[in-house]
Amino acid sequence: MNTEELVEVVLPGKVEPEGLEIRHGAVPAPGPGRLVIRTEATGVSFAEQQMRRGRYYDQPPFPFVPGYDLVGRVVAAGEGVEPGLVGTRVAALVKVGGWASHVPVDAADVVPVPEGIDAAEAETLVVNGVTAWQMLHRKARVRAGQTVVVHGANGGVGSVLAQLALAAGARVIGTASARHHDALRAQGVVPVDYRAPGLAARIRALAPAGVDAVFDHVGGSGIVDSWRLLAPGGTLVSYGSASTRDAEGSKQWPVLKLLLRVWLWHALPNRRRAFFFNVWAGRALAEDRFRARLRTDLGQVFAALQRGEVTARIAARLPLTRVADAVRLAESGTVNGKVVLIP
Repeated sequence: MNTEELVEVVLPGKVEPEGLEIRHGAVPAPGPGRLVIRTEATGVSFAEQQMRRGRYYDQPPFPFVPGYDLVGRVVAAGEGVEPGLVGTRVAALVKVGGWASHVPVDAADVVPVPEGIDAAEAETLVVNGVTAWQMLHRKARVRAGQTVVVHGANGGVGSVLAQLALAAGARVIGTASARHHDALRAQGVVPVDYRAPGLAARIRALAPAGVDAVFDHVGGSGIVDSWRLLAPGGTLVSYGSASTRDAEGSKQWPVLKLLLRVWLWHALPNRRRAFFFNVWAGRALAEDRFRARLRTDLGQVFAALQRGEVTARIAARLPLTRVADAVRLAESGTVNGKVVLIP
């Protein structure tokens, strides 16, 4: 390990993509109970796009190394860690720190990646896959024969959600811009153009009795339409406020407003449920349970990939040192799939 060099991307403050800095240093040694992963793939997700603007709900103070998740090989194990882990391929959900050639993590936080899965393909399914799986199966509990609405069905989480819902036997209505409709139809999704007027009315025409679940990453005023689309017994899962990406002012207030609204709807005696989903929820209270769920659910997602029920969408693979180009591409709104960084 001592012949290798650490390469990491630093976000120094609110900057344009070109303002991201490349830093070189010594590869860290693992402490007790920890591992060092040599990163094979990390990616650009919506969270980092928000962090660059200083808009992510609980991001650390600048400067820091972004990178929400990663896939790589264990190259060193600290005291008290099973030495057999060295050399194995694992995935980790870290929230920050992933945009680096070597990342230290708690051994208890890694999830095995089956051999035979490409590292970049696995990377596209770490945060996106576990988010989609938990919303679909743990929150909405979607079953065969139900109808669900997936907003942004061509997006990072949305595309995985749509595929997992289809695999579960559900009918999927997916919102996306018109250029993605042919690809969605080919998968079995019923596409609806979110840019055309009267979105809620067009979805209602496809499901006059209401739908069993709506997955909404947009937030803002449109969340009211998502709630009204539900049939009795239906579930709204809100998991973001993408509509506020370029907003000014408080980064907490839009999320708190959304949380309050969703909590209120859920509390009303109206035979419908509403949740705000955060993949980290419950970690602080029950870390072992959180880790067990992550391992189980991400394992299910990787199995679905191996069965062909889910396809990994890689928009581009770029070297870590070209992170500015990767962020620009991810934020352009023109890509289908995840932009993956290869250290």
